[in-house]
Amino acid sequence: MNLTTRLAQIAKQLPDKEAYVFMGERCTYQQLDAAVSRFADGLAQLGIRRGDHIALLLGNSPQFVIGLYGALRLGATVIPINPIYTPEEIGYILLNGDVKAVIGLDLLAPLFAGAKQRLPLLKQAIVCETPQGKEKGISLSDEMKSFAEVLAAGDSSFAGPELDDDDVAVILYTSGTTGKPKGAMLTHKNLYSNAQDTADYLGIDEHDRVIAALPMFHVFCLTVALNAPLMNGGTVLIMPKFSPAAMFALARKEKATIFAGVPTMYNFLYQYEGGTVADLQTLRLCISGGASMPVTLLENFEKKFNVIISEGYGLSEASPVTCFNPLDRPRKPGSIGTSIKNVENKVVNEYGEEVPVGEVGELVVRGPNVMKGYYKMPEETAAALRDGWLHTGDLARMDEEGYFYIVDRKKEMIIVGGYNVYPREVEEVLYSHPGVVEAAVIGVPDPDYGEAVLAFVVKKQPELAEEQLLAYCRERLAKYKVPSEIRFLDELPKNATGKILRRALKEQLAASRV
Repeated sequence: MNLTTRLAQIAKQLPDKEAYVFMGERCTYQQLDAAVSRFADGLAQLGIRRGDHIALLLGNSPQFVIGLYGALRLGATVIPINPIYTPEEIGYILLNGDVKAVIGLDLLAPLFAGAKQRLPLLKQAIVCETPQGKEKGISLSDEMKSFAEVLAAGDSSFAGPELDDDDVAVILYTSGTTGKPKGAMLTHKNLYSNAQDTADYLGIDEHDRVIAALPMFHVFCLTVALNAPLMNGGTVLIMPKFSPAAMFALARKEKATIFAGVPTMYNFLYQYEGGTVADLQTLRLCISGGASMPVTLLENFEKKFNVIISEGYGLSEASPVTCFNPLDRPRKPGSIGTSIKNVENKVVNEYGEEVPVGEVGELVVRGPNVMKGYYKMPEETAAALRDGWLHTGDLARMDEEGYFYIVDRKKEMIIVGGYNVYPREVEEVLYSHPGVVEAAVIGVPDPDYGEAVLAFVVKKQPELAEEQLLAYCRERLAKYKVPSEIRFLDELPKNATGKILRRALKEQLAASRV
């Protein structure tokens, strides 16, 4: 079983059940399954074959759902990419990911046109037309196809090839500690098992109406708010963009039962004066992930809106869910919960030996959800997958009842509104500026986004100003990766070998605030 065969199964069992609702548009499972087959056939007519890599650069929309499932039904491998990435960031993934076709917004059409000249494997661009694109007068070149055109050309009876569980379904690019993103290869078995095991653990079924406010290109939304409900006959309430007002209105109008978000979203919802307990009265569960939620926020939110928040844990390499606070036992604020069905978590020392209850070590995971490896990175794969376990790099402890607690995150990682930012990625950009001698980046608390990026720079050009350097970063980094502030220093703290000490910068910053 895989995502697309299960979708077809649900379409036969519940043909008239709503699969998704988007901006007032309602689509049944029968209609969705037919659209998926038509789009898969349309892709096949363009020369896309089983095993080809297709990049998906779309926001939350029906086109994302149809594009994803259509490509999977054809047996292609999907590479979801954040459409607000810079051309440089997108270009790296398209090149490294050996992408043959892209499906994206018309606003990105000029980028696709230029990219084809630099990417020899890129043969096809399928474009989704938008009102913004029409306003800007963006027109499609003769080489491009519109999404609607590809969909209309296909046959709804198209079944696609028989797929193997071990075939790579999706490659998710995650920021790497060495600067360049790594592509985690997730198989059909990885994605389907994690969607079903998460759904079983949280009791997601055909009666649920799940708000998809998180970006669908992010694995948290992909599994928890899209695949899990679709695999069980639920309805996905698609939000094109998150806002507190829109979320409260959608929950009330569509009688939502589940909301999944990152702590930043819960903070915005809690602070929004227009939200009431009546808006969320149909919710049976809120799900939080992507970053640790402050216990005070969790308790305040639950008290204000009379709804339970279940905090969990996951990572792209595990499709992503490994833990959730259970619904049939006491929930422990501050904990990521217990292992979900079919997934094992344990805490080990540097030798891979399990540590006693209560002691801190590295969290490792194994199960049918764990990735096949990193695309074209055998050394990184061998380092992450050892003795059958995925090494997360996160420090954790487990209590006597099997609840896990994250003690510290991956070394130096910064989480901005649920998105991972690795300091070196930002530092590489800063170092590329001719006026910069040295740079170091750390995360600092932010009341709205959890953390913000703070950069320390030693400059060789006295006239170099903060705004100049920030503008330089904005051209080369996604918005959430751009430093919120740049501080200039005469020198950066280093150890005896000359290594820059980010920890010392954090300590200096903390001391200055006392």
